Amino acid sequence: MKAEARPATRRRAGRRGLVLATIAAAGLWAAVGLGLDPRDLVPGEGGLAMARELFSRALSPALDYEADFVPAGIQPLPLKALEAARLTVVFAAAAISLSVIFGLALGFLASTAWWAGDPAGGDGTGRVLRRTVRPLLYGAARVVITLLRSVHELLWAVLLLAAFGLSQLSAVIAIAIPFSGTLAKVFSEMLDEAPRDSALALNAAGASPAQVFFFGLLPRALPDMTAYAFYRFECALRSSAVLGFFGYPTLGYYIAASFENLYYGEVWTYLYTLFGLVALADWWSGALRRRLVG
Repeated sequence: MKAEARPATRRRAGRRGLVLATIAAAGLWAAVGLGLDPRDLVPGEGGLAMARELFSRALSPALDYEADFVPAGIQPLPLKALEAARLTVVFAAAAISLSVIFGLALGFLASTAWWAGDPAGGDGTGRVLRRTVRPLLYGAARVVITLLRSVHELLWAVLLLAAFGLSQLSAVIAIAIPFSGTLAKVFSEMLDEAPRDSALALNAAGASPAQVFFFGLLPRALPDMTAYAFYRFECALRSSAVLGFFGYPTLGYYIAASFENLYYGEVWTYLYTLFGLVALADWWSGALRRRLVG
């Protein structure tokens, strides 16, 4: 047995080495093709001075506004940072809610588990549907998912900003469109890879195709789907903050405004708020993932 295992192990190691060598060669080819030069990373004197000033404030973030004149009645800086964090969460939550709804619908249609391989039983009518209508729906769903995932949320934000102006709905939709495609793709794969033992048992007991799918197959994939949805919520938080650079009142907006005015202490205040927000979301979603999947 050991003698047989060694050649198989060597073959796997050889394939991994070939893959790594191919990736390294592709990276080198890309670097040469783009004319990348490490010397381009050396900043000028002005850039070094700005970087020194920025990072010198990392250990002393501002607790008050750095502007010479602050209008009366304005929120204290820490409260303003928390309010921006709240809006960042609101944008992300609204976007991921839409994404989950459309991701579930498209992921269901793009999964072969509900129509191929007879996992949910099927009489003569069901087999006819699987051979005609269902493959068409499957193909259309895969095309739509690819289209949604092909355009980044920042480009969607630019397009929607130009079309509808600076509205909160535009920001939510800009995040929701590509996230829906990503969730749909992963959900469909999780459904296809879910264990089929319960589904086959229900099928053998005479359950209907819908009963087999929703009670035998979907529950086996649901913990992984839920865990991944929480991970995408973390990603939505970061995307929501970045959309602030387009003028939406999330943390990115205040980071950009403070940086432009050279208020580096305020920049770190907002950055640390964003760090804390993402860390909190990561801890929370990680605990839920361990509870659901583990």
